[in-house]
Amino acid sequence: MTQEEIKQIIPHREDMLLIDEAEVRDGKAYGKHYVTGKEFFLNGHFPGNPVVPGVIQCEILAQSACVLLAGESSGKTPYFTGLDKVRFKNPVKPGDVFETECEIIKSKGAFYFCKGKGTVNGKLCVSAEFSFALKGE
Repeated sequence: MTQEEIKQIIPHREDMLLIDEAEVRDGKAYGKHYVTGKEFFLNGHFPGNPVVPGVIQCEILAQSACVLLAGESSGKTPYFTGLDKVRFKNPVKPGDVFETECEIIKSKGAFYFCKGKGTVNGKLCVSAEFSFALKGE
């Protein structure tokens, strides 16, 4: 999926639309964010040594997982409801391609429970379990 196709599924827009590409395969969502170095969150994190903040890595995971809800999410907003077992292993820096792999492990009503990981060049950068709720406007 291109960013334009992703925008048909999730309500995020620039500067907070953080996945550049996505694909759904075998019940999992795979996403990519190309770290250009011009992202707003790198301006002060850290001067002279820019690193993608952990919370942004988690947001990219969640946005990737949301593409699994194509058709279910129309007119609804996904709200984070929890982050668990978050681990950061390696930094993500300008020039990196941050790749995600996420899956929904269960759902209950409007709540979705997921797990995911983010890598750069096959090296694990973040892993997490997280949840979100789909709420209508």
